Amino acid sequence: MSVAKSRSAQAVHPAGRLLFSLFVTGMVAVLTAPAFAHDAKPTAAMPQGWSYPFACCANYDCRTAHTGEVLEKPEGYVIAGTGEVVPMTDKRVKDSPDGEFHWCAHQAGLDAGKTICLFVPPRSY
Repeated sequence: MSVAKSRSAQAVHPAGRLLFSLFVTGMVAVLTAPAFAHDAKPTAAMPQGWSYPFACCANYDCRTAHTGEVLEKPEGYVIAGTGEVVPMTDKRVKDSPDGEFHWCAHQAGLDAGKTICLFVPPRSY
């Protein structure tokens, strides 16, 4: 009986090492994977789309703003749904690669609805 137990233990030992190695490799891959931002939808100006910077949308917080959702006023850009005013000189204001408004805002928590980044088209004169 002791020979059978010995052989069984020897067979499990390499399998256990293999599983442990796979687990460690998987954890290293997950923990060292690069962080990617998500993409803006393709438009006529940018048929391939473009990627929002990670600093603006760490958790898929960006989207194309609907017509009238961001208003250009003398005091700055006004987010119609929240009433927030983002001054035109604010560091959160970025040039829009496709000429459309894109709004990045916190989706939950105490800062829900607060602007992280605002991509704006060239100003009209």
